[in-house]
Amino acid sequence: MVSASIVRAMNTELDALETKIEQVVALVHQLRAENEVLKNQMAAAEAERLHLRQTMTVARERLEGLMDKLPEDA
Repeated sequence: MVSASIVRAMNTELDALETKIEQVVALVHQLRAENEVLKNQMAAAEAERLHLRQTMTVARERLEGLMDKLPEDA
């Protein structure tokens, strides 16, 4: 038969393991939430980059149009 001290030791180890598992689960949840925030930030940055690229294209086209209107000897 298993002695009481061995059972207590095993329960202590199981409690410690349970605590560590809870910590890992909490960390996984935290990292998933952080990952979601980062994904949203990346999507927003990509959208802004595309908008700025379009703005730059429009500005370049306007400048080219103005340059075409300048006299050649100017």
